[in-house]
Amino acid sequence: MTGRIRSLLALPAAALLFGGAAPVPPAAAGGSISITVTDLRNDDGVVRACMTSREDRFPQCRGVTQAYSAQVDAKNGQVAVRFDGVRPGRYAIALLHDENDNGKADRALGMMPKEGFGFSRDAPVRMGPPRFEEAAFDMGKGDRALQIRMRYML
Repeated sequence: MTGRIRSLLALPAAALLFGGAAPVPPAAAGGSISITVTDLRNDDGVVRACMTSREDRFPQCRGVTQAYSAQVDAKNGQVAVRFDGVRPGRYAIALLHDENDNGKADRALGMMPKEGFGFSRDAPVRMGPPRFEEAAFDMGKGDRALQIRMRYML
């Protein structure tokens, strides 16, 4: 399998990121991150969000104890996602618009993502998901507001 095809296959798998993420710590443990997710193309399904401080596990947060996950109903245009109890540190966020709410990132022809995805800092997607450093941002002791644009390839 060529590197290009392998990278394209990794993108939807990377967008799925969820099962096994640790529960969010109590709000008293840190600040809040409020995320406005824009450019959703419809009301179908849910938007799944994952945030991690683990560079080696981004964008897949499975089994990561330093991960936060959230899910909200999709809404044409934009939705809000919030992480509470976030301790100071360096994090990256990955999103999936799971339009059919089947718990996975669906693909066309086995490689092209059929559903929307997004990353903090609107990190660029080239031949696969962005690296942690491209999506990473610093969280201080206070609250933080971010905006992430949902993108669709098909």
